[in-house]
Amino acid sequence: MPSPDAQITREEVRFQSGETECAAVLLRPDAADDVPCVVLGHGFGAVKEGGLIRSGERFAEAGYASLAFDYRYFGESGGEPRQLLDISKQLDDWQAAVAFARGQAGIDPDRIAIWGSSFGGGHVWDVAASDPRIAAAISQVPYIDGVKTLLGLGPVHSLRLTVAALADFASGLIGRGPRRIAIVGRPGSTAAMTTPDALPGYSSIYDPEFEWRNEFVSRVALKMPLYRPGRRAPSLGCPILVQVASDDAITPPGPAIEAAGNAPKGELITYAGLGHFDIYRGEPFEQALSDQLDFLGRHLSA
Repeated sequence: MPSPDAQITREEVRFQSGETECAAVLLRPDAADDVPCVVLGHGFGAVKEGGLIRSGERFAEAGYASLAFDYRYFGESGGEPRQLLDISKQLDDWQAAVAFARGQAGIDPDRIAIWGSSFGGGHVWDVAASDPRIAAAISQVPYIDGVKTLLGLGPVHSLRLTVAALADFASGLIGRGPRRIAIVGRPGSTAAMTTPDALPGYSSIYDPEFEWRNEFVSRVALKMPLYRPGRRAPSLGCPILVQVASDDAITPPGPAIEAAGNAPKGELITYAGLGHFDIYRGEPFEQALSDQLDFLGRHLSA
C-alpha cells in the first residue's frame, strides 16, 4: 500500500505522441520508490486544469503518483488545428501517456491505473482492453455508446450537430480552415452539450480565473455515433470501477451500467440524484474520490 499523507512534488512534463507533444503534470510522493501511478485523461474538449490536477493531487497525497495530461490540439499540448477532437489520436495519446508513466524512475510500471471522465471515461475501456498490463481502470460518468447518447439529444439537436459537422467537412474539402462550434451552450443553441446544466456545469469544473476555450472542430460529430467503447467490456482483463450519476443528462447511465455488468471484473457505483457535472466539486467529488481510493487500494497494493 502507498503511504498516505505524503509530501508531494509537482513537475510540468511533456511526452511525444504522434507528430507533436502532449503536456502533463506529474505529481508524486516525496522519497517514495516503486509507487503505483494513476494516469488521468479528461472528457469532451476539456483540459487538465478542469479537475484532473485536483484529483491527481489527492491521489499523490494518498501515496500514489499521478499523471494528468492534455490531449494533443488542446490546452498546453501541441498540434494543429487547435481544438480538434480526433478519437483515434486521443486513444494514441492515452497509450503514449501510459508509456511515459511506465518509464519514469520511482514508478512501478506494472501498477499503472487509468482514470477517465466523461468522454475520457469511455476512452479508458478501449485503452484497458488494448493493454493487458493496465492494472486497474476508473470510468467516471462515462460516454459509453454513441448511438444511445445521440438519441438522447433529440432529433433537432442531432440535426444541428450534423449540419455543423458537414459544414466543417466541406470546408476542409475546398481547402478552407476548420469550422468550430461551442462545446457547451444554452438549450436550443448549436453546441455539443445544451442541457440546462451543461454551460454552468462545464464552467464549474474550472477555477474562476482559468480561461478555457468553449469551442471544438465540429467534424468529430460525424464519428461520434460510431464510437461505442462499452463494446470492449467483455475483453477487459483488469478491474474497472464504473461511477454513474443517476440523473446524468449528458452521458446516459444505462449504457454504463450495462457495460459494468459485462466487464469480467466490473464494479459499479451509482450516485443517486447527481447530474453529469456534480461529481467534480463539493461533497459528490469527495465521495467519488473516496470510492476511487478504496478501489485503488484493493487493486494496486504491492
